[in-house]
Amino acid sequence: MALGDSYTIGTGLTDGSQNFPSLLAKKLSEESSIEVALVNLGVNGYTTTDLIREELPVALGLRPELVTILIGANDVVQGSGESAYRTRLAEIYDALVALELPATNVLAVSTPDFSALPGATPFGTATDLRTRIDAFNRIAQSEAAAHGFHYADISAISREPRRGRDWLAGDGLHPGPAQHRAIADHLWTFLGPVIKAR
Repeated sequence: MALGDSYTIGTGLTDGSQNFPSLLAKKLSEESSIEVALVNLGVNGYTTTDLIREELPVALGLRPELVTILIGANDVVQGSGESAYRTRLAEIYDALVALELPATNVLAVSTPDFSALPGATPFGTATDLRTRIDAFNRIAQSEAAAHGFHYADISAISREPRRGRDWLAGDGLHPGPAQHRAIADHLWTFLGPVIKAR
């Protein structure tokens, strides 16, 4: 199961199968020879508040075996304070603990650093955005550690210069297919050992 916002659902992609949760599900199926049913609950524009209200009840009802969560970009652009973000994120992570999964079956993913991208201009200066993204990611990392979850930092991937025309989506803000592949490859370094240990 994938929880999150536009990065999770793959806003800007022409084919939903190109987003990182779909790529991970395909890899899981190939590596385990088990049919994987992906439920991607990500919604463009969602904040932690939206995720708590809309996505968490579905997640708790379905009781997934693996969860990825990437949420925070819209909290940044909507001006959420760090303390409020931490409180809401802890609520989300506490709910995931209630699923009674092994903690290593939950993978928290950093918010990509979109600060320098052309599509980020309406949301503030690159310097201010990067400072806030970094601060929110430190919160996500510390809360993931406190809950025993894996934490995958994809900041370096998101800051890479364009690697061909498919690196960014056409909106100049979201990852393109090539960047989603790079993200999925990085996340697999965490999930692969979990699957092999089953």
